Amino acid sequence: MGWSSAACAQAANVEQKGDESSAKSAETPRDDPPERMFPTLRDSRFWLSGQANFIFQTHPPFEAKYSGKNSLKPRYEKATSRVLTLYTGVRLNDSTELLLDVEEAGGAALSTGLGLAGFTNLDIVRNPLLGKAPYVARGMFHKLIALSDDKVENQRSFLSLFDQLPRRRLEIRVGKFSMVDFFDVNSVGSDTHFQFTNWTIDDNGAYDYAADTRGYTVGVTADYEDRNWGFRFAETLMPKLANGIDLVWQPWKAHAENFEFELRRGLIAKKSGIIRLLGYTNNANMGIYREAVERFVEGIDLIPDITAHPWRITRKYGFGVNAEQTLTRTLAAFGRWGWDNGKTESFAYTEVDMTFSGGLGFYGAKWHRKQDRAGVAFVTNGIKKDHQNYLVHGGYGFLIGDGALTCGRENILESYYTAHVWRGIYVAPGVQYIANPAYNKDRGPVVVPSFRLHLEF
Repeated sequence: MGWSSAACAQAANVEQKGDESSAKSAETPRDDPPERMFPTLRDSRFWLSGQANFIFQTHPPFEAKYSGKNSLKPRYEKATSRVLTLYTGVRLNDSTELLLDVEEAGGAALSTGLGLAGFTNLDIVRNPLLGKAPYVARGMFHKLIALSDDKVENQRSFLSLFDQLPRRRLEIRVGKFSMVDFFDVNSVGSDTHFQFTNWTIDDNGAYDYAADTRGYTVGVTADYEDRNWGFRFAETLMPKLANGIDLVWQPWKAHAENFEFELRRGLIAKKSGIIRLLGYTNNANMGIYREAVERFVEGIDLIPDITAHPWRITRKYGFGVNAEQTLTRTLAAFGRWGWDNGKTESFAYTEVDMTFSGGLGFYGAKWHRKQDRAGVAFVTNGIKKDHQNYLVHGGYGFLIGDGALTCGRENILESYYTAHVWRGIYVAPGVQYIANPAYNKDRGPVVVPSFRLHLEF
């Protein structure tokens, strides 16, 4: 979806957020801003740009001892998704701006987006019944409160139109946005437009962040930025149902809190790096896996059903670590670790309770193609015992469920190469290898080749 592009905008400003002198002395990977079909408005209080992302994916037949209604289909499949976004903004004064993005998403996903916890395409809409009409993806006020007189340069983007920012500052955002516009961002692995496309490589799979089925929510964020560190907090709305499009407009009942501490300091001397520590709590109408299995065992339900409960508010919580490290001027590494309590229904992002990922990003200046980039990454996903038992007994989540389960970790390897063709045109072949899809040793492995066409204008 359109939220993935925010990673590029946020990551581009990482160096500007920190200590300018240390940024100059530390080695930072060369990742030039993408070229566009048309020049953006510079030195202006307005912003107007857009993007189009098309991802074609396929997989050959693979071995499967059985399948359920939420399984990845074992026969040959192919699918193409598209996301079109128009970014607009206006700076109202020296400290306030209004940002508004309109998006259209369509096309199709392999097996309608079911059958994998780490699904292969972050751009797909997880509810095939949604219409194809354009919608407002983001609409927010951004307020800047200066806490120091000295300034740092800021690379303008659709998330921030300011040319300069106070070195110490508080940024307030109110409105509609995606949580991963501002949380769990990583400059090496967060962007389906130029980098990886797997859900649990581009984002922390155990971060069940508040979102509707398109990936957006409504709320407020507060972000304090200092010389070499930052801390951000968000209070947002939760959806009514798992993977639902409608939010609960009663924040005193259903709500989410998100916290992230960011330390901009490399683990290797004279090389830039960032470590982010994440925590979150969700309060929503979520089921409990153990209770669903107990109702099935007692004969109340024909199969375990995580949604078969009266309206009630339960709590889910989790933690994450996100790190990126420069290795050379044209090579960077990243890693993520995530964990959630695993007892409460997976509700908003995907069905992962434990995850660990790591990878490398290569920048094309090394081979005289400064707009090119390449990457390789691995992720291993898992679920807790209560979640396992629910699937073993034939339960279904909003994404996975094969009717039975021989449990193993879902392991995914992905690689890509993004080539700059001309101006704002980019193409990217890629491939993913998936062992134990949806944690099931009785199915797979699966190989998913892909081809991406991306336009910046």
